[in-house]
Amino acid sequence: MIVTRFAPSPTGLLHLGHAYSALFAWRLARDSGGKFLLRIEDIDRGRCREEFAGAIFEDLAWLGLDWDGEVRRQSGHFDDYRAALARLDAMGVLYPCFCTRADITGAASAPHGGEGPIYPGTCRALPAEERRRRIEAGTAYALRLDVAKALARTGPLDWSDEEVGRIVADPLALGDVVLARKDTPASYHLAVTIDDAIQDVTLVTRARDLFPATHIHRLLQALLDLPVPRWRHHALLTDADGKRFAKRDRAMAIQSLREEGRTPEEVLTLAAKK
Repeated sequence: MIVTRFAPSPTGLLHLGHAYSALFAWRLARDSGGKFLLRIEDIDRGRCREEFAGAIFEDLAWLGLDWDGEVRRQSGHFDDYRAALARLDAMGVLYPCFCTRADITGAASAPHGGEGPIYPGTCRALPAEERRRRIEAGTAYALRLDVAKALARTGPLDWSDEEVGRIVADPLALGDVVLARKDTPASYHLAVTIDDAIQDVTLVTRARDLFPATHIHRLLQALLDLPVPRWRHHALLTDADGKRFAKRDRAMAIQSLREEGRTPEEVLTLAAKK
């Protein structure tokens, strides 16, 4: 049975791109007699707002997109992420990173990817005593995944995308990603991997801009002995100028379209045509 999910973050109002993504996953589940799940990715408590979470439920109900079972909210499952971090730490594949974003951006050796500079591994080789000294001094740090060391444990990996076919995993291309920070108990990479496994998601649908992240998620699944779903990365919706929709774009917010007098059918048709 196919199990899909829609997992928005309540940091703003849902826009037309969200409607497309939700409709895409909902149709795949409903057309096959499967399940469509809703997850609220509210782990970033500094940016998430309860009024936006409420708007998500309201917009989806108005669109006629129903979901199965209880809604999983990340903020209620921090223990799941801490347990995963503890397992990874016991494997020796995590290390504290004391670099700020400015340090990474300014590093001459930092290569650049689609999302900006890739971490050059500055803190990877810090002696254990130096790490302890900085932590005891109260220096802020993030926990990074030592991708090369992790791959040495798992060996070569691959994954299946229904749009592309079999993909050889290349997590090294993203560098040593952050898995947790002091103010955020799990990064997107860790939380989404754990959530999909716990919710028994069999088909992960999301936009193509998240395709690179799948390489890291496949590595985490192998390290943590988690089930491996299939993926389907759909087209990214853009406006008339070719720019991706953003939550700050009030004009394309589902709530705004509702206020204009659009019907759910019109909004869904507009999303499907984009």
